[in-house]
Amino acid sequence: MRLSNLLKTMAKEIFAGKSEKKYKIIISGNAISKKNLAPLLKEHNKTLIISDNGIPLNITKKVRSISKTFSKVFSVTLTKGEQAKSIKNFQKILNLLADNNFDRTDAIIAIGGGVVGDIAGYVASSYLRGVQFIQIPTTLLAQVDSSVGGKTAINIPAGKNLVGAFYNPKGVIIDTSVLTSLPQREYKAGLAEVIKYALIKNKYLYTVLKENAQKILLMNKSIIEDVIFESIKTKAEIVTKDEKENGIRAILNFGHTFGHAIEAHGKYKKILHGEAVAKGMLIASKISYLEGHISQKYLDAIEDLLEMYGFDLSKSQYQFKDLKPFIFRDKKVKSGKLNLVLLGGPSKAIITNSFDSKNLKKSLSF
Repeated sequence: MRLSNLLKTMAKEIFAGKSEKKYKIIISGNAISKKNLAPLLKEHNKTLIISDNGIPLNITKKVRSISKTFSKVFSVTLTKGEQAKSIKNFQKILNLLADNNFDRTDAIIAIGGGVVGDIAGYVASSYLRGVQFIQIPTTLLAQVDSSVGGKTAINIPAGKNLVGAFYNPKGVIIDTSVLTSLPQREYKAGLAEVIKYALIKNKYLYTVLKENAQKILLMNKSIIEDVIFESIKTKAEIVTKDEKENGIRAILNFGHTFGHAIEAHGKYKKILHGEAVAKGMLIASKISYLEGHISQKYLDAIEDLLEMYGFDLSKSQYQFKDLKPFIFRDKKVKSGKLNLVLLGGPSKAIITNSFDSKNLKKSLSF
């Protein structure tokens, strides 16, 4: 094999987490393999695979087949959608683990998008006060965001992700070939999180996104691997510095305060997470402009970038009074004050609770 071809097939690796909580993230076009899974599975007698009915069977079958080499395998298949992150499903999985005598030497594998990863991780953090789990994200959004950083959660009627824990996985396997199975809408929604990394910290990624929109939308193999690598590199650097969101990690919530409110307002049925975050990032960017942190020119450039990737940025259907209860129930509220993640300039995020509250309303109307 020629060196140039060899380099194309080589896996990219990044580490996140500190000391004993450190874990490896493997990114390649054929990452779901015995070679990559063996080091993660060989110590476990029993394994529970958690996935949902939106995951192509060939992916779960491949992981199951490899896992059977090392352990006895059990499975739970949830119904696809944000509603799967429920207390009912959480309890159901815990009961399955207990009924099959899982102990702390056993493991959980999450195969799916952010929903599966979140609930599987929270189960792993809670059962016997902690068993190991492995993330195999199958959506772009999960690959660049939720599978890395150790945030796990379930939803309750009062809001999204209000019950959860910080709990790092044992390892993350990112296989870019599985992205071809995604509906275009879901793939595009994942690009919102990629754009987020470009806006809050990664100038190189911002340039890549601006100059390669068509190739990225068409899922050009080499560019999408670079995009995923740069996104995770940015996130890994931030979460390793601040594992429990006591400081800089909060910048990863750029666009999410408003995005989560929009999702909750639609009862998690009308809009995908990434689509809501895209709207949320534009709202946060407009507040950044109104607060005098960024120029009109940069605000326009952000809006152009979001439109370049086909996001619907309309906000006319959302009234501030409808979103307000969800905004102020957000996890970023501390001592009754809302901490906003805004932009302080190109690829530079800032966290502040000092802003004109009138600008929250204004940002939805222009």
